[in-house]
Amino acid sequence: MKNNLPLAQDKKLTVLFRLESGCLGPEGESHIEKFCQVAKSEFATLFSDFVYWDIIPRRDKSLPEMQYLINNKKLNQAQAAKFLALFDVKLPDFEHELHKSLTLCIDRYLGH
Repeated sequence: MKNNLPLAQDKKLTVLFRLESGCLGPEGESHIEKFCQVAKSEFATLFSDFVYWDIIPRRDKSLPEMQYLINNKKLNQAQAAKFLALFDVKLPDFEHELHKSLTLCIDRYLGH
């Protein structure tokens, strides 16, 4: 599968990440929309051959913080892990890299 990279958009794993405004501090609600745009732009190159990032504010707490989809079809954790394994990426490592990158992005955005 690696020989066919990058994948077409409809074949990529979409990572829908819903961000809490509180991650930006007490004034986060006034910044969350812009920050999501910045984060999406920064994440665009992360695993870009087989992942598409959709980073949005988390307005509905009943929805999960993170969802995996392919061509708008939801995947469970096992399915996402199987997809990532095709590229020699383990789901826990992938999620760790996501959170590490998000932390760095927040720090840059807040000027820390």
